[in-house]
Amino acid sequence: MNPILLVFVGSFLALSFCGYLIRWLFKQPQGSEKMIKISRYIFEGSKGYLKQQYKVVGIFFGVVFILLSFMAWKGFLVWFVPIAFVTGGIFSGFCGWLGMYVATNANARTAYAASKSLNKGLRVAFSAGTVMGLIVVGLGLLEMAAWFLILKGYYAHHPLPQGSDLLTAITSTMLCFGMGASSYALFARLGGGIYTKAADVGADLVGKIEAGIPEDDPRNPAVIADLVGDNVGDVAGMGADLYESYVDSIVATMALAAAAHLGLKGVITPLLIAAGGVVASLVGYFFVRTKEDADQKTLLAALRKGVLTASGLVVVFSFLIVWFVLGKDYLGVFGSVIIGLFAGVLIGRFTELFTSTGYKPTRNLAKTAKTGPATIVIEGIALGMLSPVGPVLIVGGAILASFAVNGGFAAVDGFAKGLYGVGISAVGMLSTLGITLATDAYGPIADNAGGIAEMADLPSEVRKRTDQLDSLGNTTAATGKGFAIGSAALTALALIVAYRDHVIHEAVRLGVKVNMDLSLLNPNVLIGIFIGAMMPFVFCALSLRAVGRAAGSIIEEVRRQFREITGLLSGEAEADYSSCVTLTTKAAQKEMILPSLLAIIAPIATGLLLGVRGEVGLLVGALSSGFVLAVMMANSGGAWDNAKKYIEEGNLGGKGSPAHKAAVTGDTVGDPFKDTAGPSLNILIKLMSMVSIVFSGLIITYTLFR
Repeated sequence: MNPILLVFVGSFLALSFCGYLIRWLFKQPQGSEKMIKISRYIFEGSKGYLKQQYKVVGIFFGVVFILLSFMAWKGFLVWFVPIAFVTGGIFSGFCGWLGMYVATNANARTAYAASKSLNKGLRVAFSAGTVMGLIVVGLGLLEMAAWFLILKGYYAHHPLPQGSDLLTAITSTMLCFGMGASSYALFARLGGGIYTKAADVGADLVGKIEAGIPEDDPRNPAVIADLVGDNVGDVAGMGADLYESYVDSIVATMALAAAAHLGLKGVITPLLIAAGGVVASLVGYFFVRTKEDADQKTLLAALRKGVLTASGLVVVFSFLIVWFVLGKDYLGVFGSVIIGLFAGVLIGRFTELFTSTGYKPTRNLAKTAKTGPATIVIEGIALGMLSPVGPVLIVGGAILASFAVNGGFAAVDGFAKGLYGVGISAVGMLSTLGITLATDAYGPIADNAGGIAEMADLPSEVRKRTDQLDSLGNTTAATGKGFAIGSAALTALALIVAYRDHVIHEAVRLGVKVNMDLSLLNPNVLIGIFIGAMMPFVFCALSLRAVGRAAGSIIEEVRRQFREITGLLSGEAEADYSSCVTLTTKAAQKEMILPSLLAIIAPIATGLLLGVRGEVGLLVGALSSGFVLAVMMANSGGAWDNAKKYIEEGNLGGKGSPAHKAAVTGDTVGDPFKDTAGPSLNILIKLMSMVSIVFSGLIITYTLFR
């Protein structure tokens, strides 16, 4: 059997099971008319936002497609690249749209299921999250397998680019659709993050603190915009984000296999491991169960059981794939898969340690709220700054171990194989994405269900159950972000190596001499490192200011409605939800443009000025500071959020106490940390690498200072 057909089988299984889950979900009852009405508000708001986003991103993709086509006409690119760029963006966008569609139709169903039992609520929310996870891996495998066959068939009857063999030509082109996926993902993650946090901050500051009304109270004009934000940021944005992470890691490793001369078997092994991960995720899904009297630790154990089951199966499948495809001499590749899986689990545990209310760091953070907002903000930042220690050491250890077990320190031809092992460890870390993304995506659905329960006046025990699911969702979301950031570090390293190899082949094809002296003492490299290290901070500054400006407009609108709509606070009049939704949509679309364009322009400008050596420095600097900053921001935000929820459970004075008000302030500061700037950084560092690869021909031809 042609091994690539197994990849199509994996894609078919994932997409087919998605269809089954969607049919099952839509058969579940939605509850009362009021619940259905609220759910419809959320769906319409989410759909309206995405339509507007598609218009803005469509213009960007059109301009870049024309630019890439012009470069292909001039000989700087092969003709497949502009098409690959567009398909990458389309698939990434479709993952986000379908995930949003399912999530907004599952929120009322989750609330109704939670009115029956905690386990039923978990099953509905987790099933909807599983659709998100499986659609990402299913479409990812489909696109990669299709492009591989198309390019293989084309080059079988047409001349190869000068200086390239068949596999190098295929993988070099496939790297370029990662730029399309990453470009769309950055717009989706950043725009959705600005939307969701602007609405959240506006709703919390005016509603909870100034007006003293509960979270998700229907009297709050920003409550629907807040619930919409959960879907456009934490579902649609996250789906696009992890789609690009998934395909980037696999395609980069395929390119490293071609550079290491591992042949067709080495190139398709990452695809086969990912296909095995699909089957493992499907099995793991059926292991997620819990009891009615479960606390957060029990719920977390239920989700962890599914992930660990899938991880164990990936180990078995990977051994069989390596043994029968590569042979017993390449068991180091199997070792890299285990290293990647183990590193992912460890990063998840470290994230739980710093963000879950079941451990001391978050509980101690909550205690600082007793002395006011300033102390909880200071402690939250300090906690976040400590939290990267574990992930950095884990990723460093994974890189070293993967490099070593694949003979990276061997004198002859070992370096390239060692780097291939590093890429495989990233594939191993993301091989269970079908279920790890499900544990992440279910959180926003549970959050929406809690809002619907509050607005529809469901019994208090329903809100208690949805709050349990939501609180766990904050931890699993932080774990998912840590997982994505850890894999991004490994993938970005693989992409930097792929960039170096791609430059060498492009130089031969274009007949240009390139100086690849990457010594740290070289001024071009050193300057590039400084610029790269600066980039994540500039990006985060622009993102945070964007949230602040957008939130300011929402705050003024909520205050206006409280002031001008007679009887709103007393519950005698209904808020104008649509105005906040429209206002937030416009603000998010406007504010996302500059930070997103920065990720495209900076690599091109640096490369044209400092050459490929400065470009490599830029990518190394961005990876180093971006990885640490992303972990810090995600964990600070997650800890602040759960510290607030810990107090709301009745600890330290409970809701309405001075400690609770201080914790709300901490949570408000942390919201854009964990849901806007932080998760966008892992896309930033990979997109910069992708842009560098796509524009390498232009850069090596027209560099100012070589």
